[in-house]
Amino acid sequence: MHEVSVMSDIINAVLDQLGHYEIEKVEEIVLVVGELTFLGEEQLRFAFEILSKGTILEGAELIIETEKAILRCPACGFEGPPEHIGNGNFHFSIPILSCPKCGNRADIIKGKCCGVTSAKVVEK
Repeated sequence: MHEVSVMSDIINAVLDQLGHYEIEKVEEIVLVVGELTFLGEEQLRFAFEILSKGTILEGAELIIETEKAILRCPACGFEGPPEHIGNGNFHFSIPILSCPKCGNRADIIKGKCCGVTSAKVVEK
């Protein structure tokens, strides 16, 4: 469950940044998670709840936004979402990281990120 170590790093980074300001508490954290990180939303929420205890993040609402994968094909110029293996009967589908138009190798231009985009705080 790598979500715990990822969330631990995120919380430490947020607390480090907020340490430069006089913050009473954090009301909301917005986290963008790329589709290709394969991080589980429920596991991230659980880790956030446990790891934020005793900090100014405790009780904050964690909003998780998903960044869909986007590919760009250097061969044919296609730019768009990948095709997926799976018909919805699985808990997740597996993206095919080759160009859906011509089949050549495609570059991933979106969908690999994981980071905080904003925080709503109460200042002292």
